[in-house]
Order: sequence, then structure tokens, then C-alpha cells
Amino acid sequence: MESLGLHSQQKDSVPVTGFGPHAAYGVQDTLRSGFTSVKNELLPSHPLELSEKNFLVNQDKLNFATVRNIQGIHAPLKLQMEFRAARQIQRLPFLQSSNLALDTLRGTDESIGFEDIFNDPTLSEAMGDPHRMTEYQLGLL
Repeated sequence: MESLGLHSQQKDSVPVTGFGPHAAYGVQDTLRSGFTSVKNELLPSHPLELSEKNFLVNQDKLNFATVRNIQGIHAPLKLQMEFRAARQIQRLPFLQSSNLALDTLRGTDESIGFEDIFNDPTLSEAMGDPHRMTEYQLGLL
């Protein structure tokens, strides 16, 4: 009887998503990767759902095109550079960032929306052990 080597066992095995070297004992690390949800893997249930997910991106593209037509090519490049710099400003990994600079650049700091009322940071599930989360972000774990 011919023995199967490790190579043939790996070739015939079925890859399972969600398990990797970062997960100890084959269990998903919920602290680092969050809760798994089947809803995230499903297709949009309504045609407008995809449009609503990409609303800010589409609005930014329209604003950049308008500014480019009015002021020239330098204006949208400057705005994109400012947006990129504002996105990099973050608090520590265990604190939720308000992104006030980004809201000010977009002009949404003076409007009250759905996320302002129903997005209470004290109810956030992102809070965890500050030392572990900081060490994970720095690559020490």
C-alpha cells in the first residue's frame, strides 16, 4: 500500500475560511477580527442598498469633478490630499475616533444625521483591553 505524503494531503484538503495562523487552536479571534455575520457575505437585497453604501464615494467624486471644472486640476488634488491627511488622524486603537476633521472638510459637521443619533460611542463593541489592542496594531502580538 502506498503511503500518502504531506503534499498529497494538503492538495486533497478543503480550505476552510476564517481559520488561519493568527487564530489559536482553529478558533476565530473575535477581539481582533470582530463578530462574523452571514449578512456581510450576502448579496444586496434591494437595488438601492448598493447605491446607499457607495453614497459618500459617489458624492465625493461628483464634488471633485465640479471643483475641477470650476477651479482647475489643482483643487481636487489638494482636497484629496487633505482628506487623506484627515483620515490618518486617529485616537488610540481602543477609543472610537470622531473624525471631526474629515467631517469639517466634507461639510457634514453642521448637519445631524442618522449616525449622529443612533451611533452612541458608549455602546460600541470595539472596546477591549487597551494594551492588547495597541500591541496588536503595532505588530507586537
